[in-house]
Amino acid sequence: MKNKEIKILLSAPRGFCAGVERAIEIVEKSIQKYGAPVYVRHEIVHNKYVVDDLKNKGAIFVEEIEEIEDKSRPVIFSAHGVPKKIPEDAKNYNMTYVDATCPLVSKVHREAENLHKAGYHLILIGHQNHPEVIGTMGQLPDGSIDLIQNENEAKKYTPKNSDKISYVTQTTLSVDDTKDIIKILKEKFPNIKEPMKEDICYATTNRQMAVKNIAKKCDLFFVIGSRNSSNSVRLVEVAKKSGCPNSQLIHSQSEIPYELIEKSNTIGISSGASAPEVLVNNFINDLKKRFTVNIDEVEAIKENVVFKIPKKLNFPCLLFSNVTQLRL
Repeated sequence: MKNKEIKILLSAPRGFCAGVERAIEIVEKSIQKYGAPVYVRHEIVHNKYVVDDLKNKGAIFVEEIEEIEDKSRPVIFSAHGVPKKIPEDAKNYNMTYVDATCPLVSKVHREAENLHKAGYHLILIGHQNHPEVIGTMGQLPDGSIDLIQNENEAKKYTPKNSDKISYVTQTTLSVDDTKDIIKILKEKFPNIKEPMKEDICYATTNRQMAVKNIAKKCDLFFVIGSRNSSNSVRLVEVAKKSGCPNSQLIHSQSEIPYELIEKSNTIGISSGASAPEVLVNNFINDLKKRFTVNIDEVEAIKENVVFKIPKKLNFPCLLFSNVTQLRL
């Protein structure tokens, strides 16, 4: 019996962004330089495959540096960024640390600090309890930054002083949802100060644009990524809103919905910024075992962004004492 033919529209760009590639390289280079183990505070990026691979190479993941038994070993801070208190704690423990915060997240941190110093009360548009949000809010004193998660909260928001307020955003939000929230804030507070450049990162914007480009042509849409990956979850939402209501996340514990695929002719596939391409290839190879697959890669925009790793990781290990801070 001949296999059913399905067409796959493969969204591009997809998968790893420059910040994720940099963070993974920082862990790998740190292991090469200092030997195993090196500790990583929080998942370096939100993907189980990546985390498990780094564990096998000698990384140990912890949620807080207090959990690290051997504090003579280096600790790496994840790509999502950390509150100011965390590097200070590392200094107090006399630890060596490497900051793998994505440079685009660091830009938001600097922006928030500068606005606070200029006397502005800050609004952060983002998702509560996401590590990036915790890190950004942790750059400023308590009470000087408020979190807004959705349009309803924006409508209800009342600052202590509306004369001098500004906003920044999490880098991995839905572009369209964020625009709607900002529109409400501007209507309520005409003098609100905007960021000099948009905070949602290029990779989030490009991947959402690429998904929008093909979603309406698909009967089913799959996003390869982890459940705790904000940008992956947003891609599923974008696909649904852009014309493919049958869109879902494929994560490490997902079962491929073959019955739904049997009823479909065209399938869209993308992947979150923390999902390696091997997971996309594995998914497509599983489909090829049951179906005759025709693949059309649809590229919305080319990406050529590269972020450098800290210079000191490119040199042989030196004997180090006291605190060594390695960052851009």
